[in-house]
Amino acid sequence: MASAAATSVMGSVIGKLAALLTEKYKLAKDVERGIRFLQEELSCMDAVLQMLAEKDDDQIDPRAKDWRSKVRELSYDIEDCIDRFRLNHSHGGSKASFVGKAMRKVKTLFQDGGIAVEEEQSERGKRYYDINLCLTASAQPVLLDPRAPALFQEARDLVGIDAPREEIIRLLKCEEKQHKVVSIYGIGGQGKTTLAMEVYHKITEAFDCRAFVPVSQTPDMKRLLRDILSQISKSDFDQSQMLETVEQLIRTVNECLKDKRYFILIDDIWSESAWDLVRSALPVNDNGSRIITTTRKKVVANKCCTGIAAQMYEAKRLSDEDSQRLFFTRLFSSSDDCHPDLRKVSDDILKKCCGLPLAIISIAGLLANRSKTVEVWVNVLRSIPAAVDKDSPIDKMKRILLLSYFDLPHHLKSCLLYLSVLPEDSLIDCRQLILLWVAEGLIPGQDRETMEQLGRSYLNELINRSLVQPTKVGADGATVKQCRVHGVILEFIVSKAVEDNFVTIWNDDDFSKKYSTHKIRRLSIQKDISARAEEIAKTIKNAAHIRSINIFGFNSVLVEKHASEFLNSQVLRVLNIESHVVGCNLGHVKSFGQLKHLWAGHQFIGVTKLPEDIEKLQHLETLDLRGARLENLPASIMLLQKLVRLFVRHSVHLPDEIRNLQALEELSMINLGIQSVEFIQGLGDLTYLKVLEIDWPCSTELRDMKDHKKACISTLSRLFRHLRQLRMRGSGPDATCSFMASCVPTPSPLQMLRLGTHNLNRVGPQISSLVNLSRLRIDVYGEAGKEGINILASLPMLLSLTVILFSDGDGDSSILYARHAISRQGFQRLAFGQV
Repeated sequence: MASAAATSVMGSVIGKLAALLTEKYKLAKDVERGIRFLQEELSCMDAVLQMLAEKDDDQIDPRAKDWRSKVRELSYDIEDCIDRFRLNHSHGGSKASFVGKAMRKVKTLFQDGGIAVEEEQSERGKRYYDINLCLTASAQPVLLDPRAPALFQEARDLVGIDAPREEIIRLLKCEEKQHKVVSIYGIGGQGKTTLAMEVYHKITEAFDCRAFVPVSQTPDMKRLLRDILSQISKSDFDQSQMLETVEQLIRTVNECLKDKRYFILIDDIWSESAWDLVRSALPVNDNGSRIITTTRKKVVANKCCTGIAAQMYEAKRLSDEDSQRLFFTRLFSSSDDCHPDLRKVSDDILKKCCGLPLAIISIAGLLANRSKTVEVWVNVLRSIPAAVDKDSPIDKMKRILLLSYFDLPHHLKSCLLYLSVLPEDSLIDCRQLILLWVAEGLIPGQDRETMEQLGRSYLNELINRSLVQPTKVGADGATVKQCRVHGVILEFIVSKAVEDNFVTIWNDDDFSKKYSTHKIRRLSIQKDISARAEEIAKTIKNAAHIRSINIFGFNSVLVEKHASEFLNSQVLRVLNIESHVVGCNLGHVKSFGQLKHLWAGHQFIGVTKLPEDIEKLQHLETLDLRGARLENLPASIMLLQKLVRLFVRHSVHLPDEIRNLQALEELSMINLGIQSVEFIQGLGDLTYLKVLEIDWPCSTELRDMKDHKKACISTLSRLFRHLRQLRMRGSGPDATCSFMASCVPTPSPLQMLRLGTHNLNRVGPQISSLVNLSRLRIDVYGEAGKEGINILASLPMLLSLTVILFSDGDGDSSILYARHAISRQGFQRLAFGQV
């Protein structure tokens, strides 16, 4: 299993060695021979790693395990050396001394692994391995084609939930005015969160305010309390950003809720102490407030029910009948489609799942991509260890997860392990995740668009296998926008990632002791460690091999005062700051010559400074500064030749030379009213630009900016030839649509559009030529006319339409127009509509 990380980086190293042999580098003959030697030997090692990756650790000889770990670390070190060499070469220096060192280390591994090497005298003089590793028979490999997530199952569609849901609702409705708590407990994977969310959605409208907050095993109480505030009172939440202590936040939440009838769902509480803190923030009143908690521990559930009107509820496993329904729903259109011969095998498989929904979904996800034959299903049944019959239910589920993990191709194992970087209960933006995979080298290839598509298919495979759960799907029904990982699966992923030294996670107080002897490759700080910021900063300072740093929670002290300690991370590729900080000086990032992905987009990241010589980041592809408190960007940012994505706040003024960023494909959010005419004209020269989000001045401002208006029309006319997505936000009627008539060519590749208008009838003729448009949002500040609706109804590819009415007009008329258009065969492909 620990081979997953090694096989991933090994493939990347072999590819980079091949690139060094091109004419670009003009290496000495002996260096070229050394690189070819490394290619051949590492390729052979990779073949051995592929074999080892199919084995459970219990099946692998201890010598082979040790050899595998050394190969993994060697792979990382060689790749770091190659990247440093390439960076130095681009700056005029190019010593390839690493080749000789790497050759010596590789030869050492021959003896360390117990591997005999023979020389074969042939025309090409290749080496080959006589591998004497103690291996047993491997499980059959599974080759899967990428497929669209057609079999998505929303959590609320799980079977067997109706009766428990109604029972909990009955318990909550008892004693209407009295404050009440219901605590749901049971083992992980039993569907507690699903059940609680069903109840939450069913009765939430009856309350003045409501909130759903996950706690997790190592809770960040500041984040949790702010999460509650963000859902119950936006004004109190905004003011709470200045509060620094848990006690202050508890008082604020308590004060906000004391006179209200509230409904709070606290999910996944692991300890009595965590509940004590949460409870102190939730006032006991006689307004009929309700609290639901979920926990894996009965003792915690009992604590939740102490001293107040409360009821414990033990989550039940699925019955045999419901287990079958869930299993067959995942695999077939209906249970009737299952061949009778498969039913007997399915009964035996389901016995090992113990009525646990997560186990059933996991094993069904594994089978969904295999032939539906008795032989195949029997082989899967036999692959589940016999010892599972004697295990506890939770151990049985972990063994099934292990089987699902083994069944993954090597590239998917690495992508799955990478999810351990993210904190528990994260709602994951799928696009950002894919970009992180690309930046980390987990997606092979050179073409960016192809790599993103491949990353999307990887994610779809993980979803189809039920290892990742979709939480938000696009209007096309096939593009997952947001996802999450079940807590039990994440625990499994984290254990494997730590075992592989794939990720180092700081979420407890024993970090320094645990990892003092490890080379840190990827660091994820998931806990508020402000009190120990200096200690962790020193750890990072001494870790020259860190490839990515991910900072979550409320770690303002670490980011604000110790960011300069990151400077020794010469091979850093990803710097992902999603921590709440007041002032974030990123002046030091110029030292990260390998940096590809700099993410500081969280709304509460107060980036106050960028380096004036930021052009040194010549490998930077993604720069997200939406959380920046900057008024201007340094002029040298226009020298970043590989920058593909630039995201800023609408109040940021950019340098005029935007046309220099010829690799740019995405640009957001640009306020054209504060940019120069030269900047607007330069936008039109960005021939690779596919996604653009701009803020238009209002019509009255544009009257005094005739040159800006002329430049805008000219630029958009050129951009429409290749733009795929355009979001135009305006501050008033006709702020955006008044230019459409002059800009839209026929045909246009535009697929997504947002704009504003005073009269929908005036927009229609300009939009009718957008034959590839699939998503459209129009902000209407006046009349939403019948003629405009009819033209929208004729768009052949439109899947999603949102019309927002900002006037006091009759919204019902717009709905009637839309219904009339539908009755006349309009909106043929529309999957989502909102007026």
